[in-house]
Amino acid sequence: MVIKIKPVIAEIPTPKEVDKSNPRGTSIKRKTAQVYRRAFSETQLLDITEREFEEGYSYHFITGGDIDALSYLKIIIRQQVLEYAFLSTWCMASEDIHQLDDWLNDGKIKRLDCYVGEIFPTSYRQEYILLKEVMERHNGKLVCFKNHSKIFAGYGDKYHFGIQTSANINTNPRTENGCITIGKEIYQFYYDYFSEINPFVVKQHNNRINHNV
Repeated sequence: MVIKIKPVIAEIPTPKEVDKSNPRGTSIKRKTAQVYRRAFSETQLLDITEREFEEGYSYHFITGGDIDALSYLKIIIRQQVLEYAFLSTWCMASEDIHQLDDWLNDGKIKRLDCYVGEIFPTSYRQEYILLKEVMERHNGKLVCFKNHSKIFAGYGDKYHFGIQTSANINTNPRTENGCITIGKEIYQFYYDYFSEINPFVVKQHNNRINHNV
């Protein structure tokens, strides 16, 4: 099912509307058209987003089945090669790290940075070691901090984007929500925040991983 609605909301954005008074959180106002869609498998999600995304639109999803956060990035990569992207997730699975590595090797993502939760190096030790190796090989940044956000942002030659989801980068059968917003402003909003994160220092000794501030 595809439902398209285009209400007028909020106000026309200006740089002054980004609230930086609270260092613990920021907000942004923007005027955008809305598109609402439902999908209950990754194949269906990809099928209902065959048309190229448009500047100034936000695409909202409610999903179930085999759809996780990486499914949304697949949609973007179908439409353009990414000059740069970064992701934020609490955790991720090894097969998804291999997918990121494939995209980097194939040039579908030219540069990638990753932000993960503080539990990732210890509770997902093998996945952390794998992701660290991939990031080092592709000159990407890997940052661990007190993180539970699920975000993608980046740009290619067609458009900038920002993605928010309730799902981590690990497939599960739960109902999840997601939103893809097209525009440079949303990319810059997320990039400015994550680029200033103060990470944990992760140390590895004899296959044991500890992290400290």
